[in-house]
Amino acid sequence: MRAIVVKSWLKGPGDMEVSDIPVPVAKDGELLVKVDSAGVNFFDVLMIAGKYQIKPALPFTLGAEFSGTVVQISPSDTRFAVGDRVFGSNVTGAYAEYIAVPSIHCFPIPSALSFEQAAGIYITYPTSYAGLVLRANVQRGDWVLVHAAAGGVGIAAVQIAKALGAHVIAATGSKDKFDICRQQGADHCINYHDADWTNQVLKLTDGKGADIVYDPVGKVEESLKCVAWNGRIVVVGFAAGAIEKVATNRILLKNVAVTGVYWGAYALNEPERIPEVWDALFKLAEDGLIRPVVFQPIFHGLGQVKDALKAIAHRETYGKAVVKLSEYSKL
Repeated sequence: MRAIVVKSWLKGPGDMEVSDIPVPVAKDGELLVKVDSAGVNFFDVLMIAGKYQIKPALPFTLGAEFSGTVVQISPSDTRFAVGDRVFGSNVTGAYAEYIAVPSIHCFPIPSALSFEQAAGIYITYPTSYAGLVLRANVQRGDWVLVHAAAGGVGIAAVQIAKALGAHVIAATGSKDKFDICRQQGADHCINYHDADWTNQVLKLTDGKGADIVYDPVGKVEESLKCVAWNGRIVVVGFAAGAIEKVATNRILLKNVAVTGVYWGAYALNEPERIPEVWDALFKLAEDGLIRPVVFQPIFHGLGQVKDALKAIAHRETYGKAVVKLSEYSKL
């Protein structure tokens, strides 16, 4: 089969190559899935350079999110059958024509979702739900400021916050992305490259500030200027590229709680919360309150994974960038 295999640490997506490797063998407790679509993530760029917090042993097949069709199950598996449409995630292996993945890492694709939509929800939506609900305790009527609001976790956060009754301020790096944020439920949009963006937040909230700041970018220091008393700042990621150093006296003076969310670690530390989060998300999806947004045009073929990653790194996308695999190996 064909796959994106990282054999040594790379300088960037342009150095990636498509390789021919054997189809993986599913172990007991695993599914073998024929991949239809793969979700593209910014951390893929870090992983190929050996700069991500998870550093797989070389060589490895890149890619963490996928959707596809089950072609083989374990004899003990009672959740799935051959032919089922599934989505899931694994640390590695998704940029390939087939993936062997633990069955517990997969879910059936809701009937209303396409393969392309399902390929990008495993990380973004539970991360945003856990950040807003488990960590920030979002309440109806809260003012929620979402940074990088047109991105994958950003759009998920906008949809979830709005579905739970919050007032949403979408912050993006370009006015070109305002429309997509409004379409997903944002009440107001601001450009965080504007010199006075924190004042804009204060004005929109009648001087109070945002109750919750959802930050996948690295804007904690600046956001402290426009967070409310008893506000909650959720650190989601560092898309800006630098790890911030924050003046902690500002945290004290506003009684602010700064908290992190790392959804991938819940399986190890709080596995009991995982069904709770997914049940809530499936209910919101069933009620039509959340719906994955796939960047258009969709990338086609493993050869375009590098193009998709470059587009994300240059902040040229919105929603979830997806690669549709156009060819499949035969077992």
